[in-house]
Amino acid sequence: MHRDLFHHVEIWVDDLAAAERQWGPVLLALGCEPFQHWEAGRSWRLGGSYLVVEQSPALRPGGHDRLRAGLNHLAVHGSRDAVAAALGAGWTVRTDTGTAVHLLDSQGFELEVVVGADDADGADGTVGTVCADGAGGG
Repeated sequence: MHRDLFHHVEIWVDDLAAAERQWGPVLLALGCEPFQHWEAGRSWRLGGSYLVVEQSPALRPGGHDRLRAGLNHLAVHGSRDAVAAALGAGWTVRTDTGTAVHLLDSQGFELEVVVGADDADGADGTVGTVCADGAGGG
């Protein structure tokens, strides 16, 4: 049995270049390594899990809206260094609770960086390396 919760998470974006500029530095600061690179996408891996950003030719127009049905945000275990990398890459802070920082990229995707010491057992609702939360609870 695998210990990673996710095999991979794939995010379809309208602008691959912007996504790579914004997600890349954050994922590197979180300890991920570049994994795959192709014309329409990029991925970064940590352990047995990886995150993909892709500008698929099958993408329907309309952009991402985290307040519609679907993915609300990703929550990851991280550090203030990862938050600093995000801010340096153009993310904005939506909210900072002291134990978690909710960030927004230029395409409307939200990343929650959980920085508190008490999150190790999943008490904050996150599980594993990357947690996709469509419930909008954070």
